[in-house]
Amino acid sequence: MNEPSVNRRRFLQGSGGLLLGTLLFSSGPIALLAPSHTWALETHSLSSDQAAKLLTVVRRIYPHDNMEDAVYALVVKALDERAASDPSIRPMIEQGLAALDTQAGGVWAKQDESRQVAALQAIAQTPFFNLVRSVSVTALYSNELAYAHFGYEGASFPKGGYLMRGFNDLDWLQAAPAEASPPAFS
Repeated sequence: MNEPSVNRRRFLQGSGGLLLGTLLFSSGPIALLAPSHTWALETHSLSSDQAAKLLTVVRRIYPHDNMEDAVYALVVKALDERAASDPSIRPMIEQGLAALDTQAGGVWAKQDESRQVAALQAIAQTPFFNLVRSVSVTALYSNELAYAHFGYEGASFPKGGYLMRGFNDLDWLQAAPAEASPPAFS
């Protein structure tokens, strides 16, 4: 039985890319959810370089100082999936990343944060920017890792509602008089 020969070059041509990272905040809520302190994201349409640049783009558009790159990588994954399913997306991403390099007057990813943000502001009306922004809103803020980062407990329905899990735990407002609210259960 002959095994197909696959050399390294052919293997790499057949795959997209790989985005690797390490959790920086080993004691935070995200670290408690993660099975390991290292993570990897395989891309199918985007190269490793494109994936790394997109991660930085998303971080600049939606900056959260202490949020792990692993959370931002979920946006890259969503963009990669869009590029795999829609042939118009990959060229848009390639053109958008090239436009950032042009705006930065060099390699955008090697610029300091303020120059990166200025280049992003210059292309804010482009289809590329709008794509990244719209995908980011759902992919970045609708996942368990982001929930853990922000301390959001998730939807109320599967856990029995908010009444018995924090609805009435305000400590920054003056207590309302008892007659203002009837008891929860009679």
